[in-house]
Amino acid sequence: MITAIVLIKTSVDRIPEIAEAIAAIEGVSEVYSVTGGYDLVAMVRVRRHDDLADVIPGRLNKVPGVAQTETQIAFRTYSQHDLEAAFALGLDE
Repeated sequence: MITAIVLIKTSVDRIPEIAEAIAAIEGVSEVYSVTGGYDLVAMVRVRRHDDLADVIPGRLNKVPGVAQTETQIAFRTYSQHDLEAAFALGLDE
């Protein structure tokens, strides 16, 4: 699974509607409204690298109100949930 973090600048008066439209796109797993230089952060998870082009420039960037995006591709995932699950394997309570 390939994960991309998409930082999004939007029309600030339409953040909730834009976030909902982005969240409805296949391949987008979560959308967060955030503080700072960007208005939204979207997590995109796809099986193939080529699928990123379909999701991000092909659909997400075309949502009305999206003004600018910056995409970060994750090399590895580190998660407390994953670590807890890994350490719990084979343990009986």
